[in-house]
Amino acid sequence: MALQDYRKTLVTVLVLFLLPHSQQLQSSQAIILLRIQKLLEFPKALDSLTNATDFCSLQPSASLTIVCSGDTITQLSIVGDKPSLASYKNSGTFAVSKQTLSQAFSADSFFTTFTKLYSLKSVSLVSLGIWGPLSSKLDRLSSLEMLNLTSNFLHGTIPYQLGQLRNMKTLVLDNNMLNGSVPDWFSALPSLELLSLKNNNLSGYVPDSISSIQELRVLSLPGNHLYGNLPDFSTMTGLQVLDVGDNALGPDFPTLGKGLISLSLRKNRFRCHIPLYVRTLNQLEYFDLSFNALTGSPPSFLFSLPAIAVINLAGNSLRGTIPHNLSCSHTLRFVDLSANLLTGRLPSCLLTISDEKTVNIEGNCLVTNMQPQHSYSHCQAAHLSKEVHKSQKQRNVIVFVVIAAGGVAALLLLVLLVCVLIRWVRYKKRFRKLPGKLVPETASTGISSELLVNARYISQGIKLGPHGLPQYRSFALEELEEATNNFDEASLIGEGFYGKLYKGRMEDGNWVAIRCLKLEWKPSVQNLKLHMELFAKLRHQNLVSLLGHCIDSEVDGSNMKNVFLVFEFVSNGTLQSHLSGNMQEECLTWPQRLTAISGVARAIHFLHIGVVPGVFINNLKITNVLLDQNHIAKLSDYGLPGLTIDVLEFEAKVEGHKFTQKEPTFMSRRKMIDKTDIYNFGLILLETIAGRFPTKQSQEVYKVHEMVNLMSNQDTRSNIVDPAIVNTCVEESLQIVVDIAAKCLSQEPASRPSMEDVIWNLQYAAQVQDTTASDLQPDENT
Repeated sequence: MALQDYRKTLVTVLVLFLLPHSQQLQSSQAIILLRIQKLLEFPKALDSLTNATDFCSLQPSASLTIVCSGDTITQLSIVGDKPSLASYKNSGTFAVSKQTLSQAFSADSFFTTFTKLYSLKSVSLVSLGIWGPLSSKLDRLSSLEMLNLTSNFLHGTIPYQLGQLRNMKTLVLDNNMLNGSVPDWFSALPSLELLSLKNNNLSGYVPDSISSIQELRVLSLPGNHLYGNLPDFSTMTGLQVLDVGDNALGPDFPTLGKGLISLSLRKNRFRCHIPLYVRTLNQLEYFDLSFNALTGSPPSFLFSLPAIAVINLAGNSLRGTIPHNLSCSHTLRFVDLSANLLTGRLPSCLLTISDEKTVNIEGNCLVTNMQPQHSYSHCQAAHLSKEVHKSQKQRNVIVFVVIAAGGVAALLLLVLLVCVLIRWVRYKKRFRKLPGKLVPETASTGISSELLVNARYISQGIKLGPHGLPQYRSFALEELEEATNNFDEASLIGEGFYGKLYKGRMEDGNWVAIRCLKLEWKPSVQNLKLHMELFAKLRHQNLVSLLGHCIDSEVDGSNMKNVFLVFEFVSNGTLQSHLSGNMQEECLTWPQRLTAISGVARAIHFLHIGVVPGVFINNLKITNVLLDQNHIAKLSDYGLPGLTIDVLEFEAKVEGHKFTQKEPTFMSRRKMIDKTDIYNFGLILLETIAGRFPTKQSQEVYKVHEMVNLMSNQDTRSNIVDPAIVNTCVEESLQIVVDIAAKCLSQEPASRPSMEDVIWNLQYAAQVQDTTASDLQPDENT
């Protein structure tokens, strides 16, 4: 009988062994996943999940990844489509309810359910609209190694219970609403390698305890409200990336470990010299200290670090000369020393500006014709002003001590001074003259006449224009009539919203372009001349230089008949004419297009911050981007909307780009007026990539968001990208430009990047293209 039972058992085992096996999820965990689907209000990423789903056999995708080990889930990644909180920062409103989960959502219920997936090692819940406090119940996931909750709406402090997750290697909580201080218990996570808390509302000091995390490789804390000096990182030999930009840290330079590869301290309050020990950072590739208050001169050793590729020291108080015998590392690709107080001549290794190396030195007092500079006296005066301010602060301290020690005597002296001041004020009132008549109009850009009169604080050279161009001046009408044969129709080269454009030849033989403006508002001659004084200061290598103006008015100067603007003549056509879809000229390669759009970006950046007041609403479109004989891009018709019409009606009156849509929120966001130019620049990027006017079935025009989606998807990109470049450009370089174009075209102005970020990304795309382009070149021997 026992033998018979043994045989039955053996047969049963063999049958079970021969049956097909699959990794089957516990029914309880399947129920939890379906419950999570409901709690998250059925996001698109979880649309396909049903009771019949074999969860462990699902193919991973960009929006959903489920990995099982045995019969439990160990990895879960869900990526939604809710806009991030960054879209709403600085927008002046906080209407985010439509982008979050509904009021019925409970963060506590969600995390209570979620943590029942007890075997999870990797969790990524991104852009799902989760709102509420970050739950302390996450410490129940004792095996957790990676937690990513980026781009949600989590608020409150980071719970100390997360310090119990001893296996944690990666913690990313970017783009949320977390507040409080950076926790000091992070040191309780001995395996932590990546910590990223950027774009939250954290404040206070960076705790010293962070420097004890020896396994930490990446520390990213930008976009918060942190202040004070950073901890001593010298013992953290494994730290490779440190990014604490856009805070209020300083004033002392931090002590860093020798393994650092990337350092970003931009937009803080560091007021110091760059220390000598930086020369020991032999692995440093990226060094960004822009927009602080650094003093001294740029140390020569910085440019010769063996791995250095990017140096950005723009917007500081660096002064003195750069050594002539400066040696630059062969890896150096980008240097920005603009908006400082540097003098003298530029060393030879920084003189070469090419596709392989970009050097920006604008806004200094250097002896060079490469880029616009201030006069030497400007830098001396600025430095003297800083010294006087520093001396004044010291004097104030001394005065305070004297007053405190003087006691009653100082008090009596103060009373005496007050009496003298009162008598002086009465005396001045007695002889005060009435103020002069004010100019009644204000510029249509919202710039007062007083500000236009005083618009002389320029971060570029305003006295010397681009090399070889004459000084700005007022032209006589007779000069323009002679140059155009009395404005003969044969001289007409274009006509648009702003009036007719003529080609003319001046008496000295130089060709010019003359715009006869069509004004829809009627400023006085005096106010118009104030505008012209502002335009006279706009000289940049990527702008079509305005050489002068002519105001044709009545004999007594009371009423205007016509206004003419005289520009340099750029003869090599528009950027659009050099693209394959509209090709009338030689088709540009991808590197040439990168150079052109980078030039346009620098021109916009100059218009926004290079002159006070800035010039915005610049009618940016690809037909206004001209190319010279060297394919250098020059932006034309800038500033004309603010001169000719009311900018509030600009979007409704000006027909823009062929496949543009009206800038979504311009009418309600005038205070973010600079973001309109960034949106329109994004449209220029799109057509530069597509190379043509893109259509579906040769009739229907693509919408902007459709184009962005098609370009962002590698499977559909080849149908949109210009065939002339699709097989020769580096994929990563193209992706960088597509990504920055998508950000420029964001519906919310606050989420669009700054022009500084745009320029950096375009230069990085060019660097990526140059680095790997040799692999794409055909072999001449084949």
